[in-house]
Amino acid sequence: MQGRQTQNDVSNRVNVEDADLVGSAVVGLFASRFPGADFSKLARAFEDIKALFNGSFPGYLACDTLYHDLRHTLDAALATARLIDGHERSQSPKDRLGPRRAMLGVIVALLHDSGYMKRESEHDVENGAIFTKIHVGRGADFLLDYLPRLGFGAEAPLAAKLVHYTGYEIPVADLQVSDPRDHVLGCIVGTADLLSQMADRTYVEKCRDFLYEEFVWGGIARERLLNGREVVNYRSPDDLVLKTPEYYDNVAKQRIGSTLGGADRYADAHFGGTNLYRIEIETTMRFLRSVIQGEQLERVRRRCYSLSARKTASSKTASG
Repeated sequence: MQGRQTQNDVSNRVNVEDADLVGSAVVGLFASRFPGADFSKLARAFEDIKALFNGSFPGYLACDTLYHDLRHTLDAALATARLIDGHERSQSPKDRLGPRRAMLGVIVALLHDSGYMKRESEHDVENGAIFTKIHVGRGADFLLDYLPRLGFGAEAPLAAKLVHYTGYEIPVADLQVSDPRDHVLGCIVGTADLLSQMADRTYVEKCRDFLYEEFVWGGIARERLLNGREVVNYRSPDDLVLKTPEYYDNVAKQRIGSTLGGADRYADAHFGGTNLYRIEIETTMRFLRSVIQGEQLERVRRRCYSLSARKTASSKTASG
């Protein structure tokens, strides 16, 4: 999008680095879609997510993962709300999710990366990205503990399944839910997670500067197999950038279009026929392919930053 601000979502209207603004946008969207429903619990969830990421949520330390920061979480939550809105616009009344499922979907999106957060007892862990391979399961545990306190205790076991639609610890085909609408909701959350991060204006730079580092912490860049053999998936930050179009073509598009049921189509309904997420992602991939073809990685130079790094820096200043 021409003139899109780095801190803004794909519509260039919402600052996805501000939990208050994103919360207001989501609650406003749902209030319009579901007149008369009470969204106070959803508003509280946005307050709690701020506390969780900044280190003031009881029992947890501030987020220190640079790629999976508060901005990504808020962006994913907003994308989830928009896909839900598009779904409700395009479905018959019997197939609609309704306000409570809608709230649950956004709450799961808000907490889908809570497994990266270090508990106070884990202060010796060097970085939350060490939990990369098990972070979704840890997030499910967080939801099981948190949702009853929010007034969603009945949905907590379901939420612990839905969060796995965002990861790879359990195949989506193995996630059995009793109501088809819950499967749709899980697909929406998983799709929103992918769309939001890949449509980020500085996605490629964040892969190079932040995600590679998380892959090193999490044992993804280099993996040790059970037989002792080491597999090198990404040799360097630049190698991750070079392999990003292949990931999009062979993994992300397949997951969005097939595994997650093509739920990205609900963005078309929300935006009135134009899927802004898809447009931003395709624009980035065209740029990246041209960079790779011309061997001009120096063109990947947009300024990127992490809200986690800002929080860490301010904490050190305050303690010093």
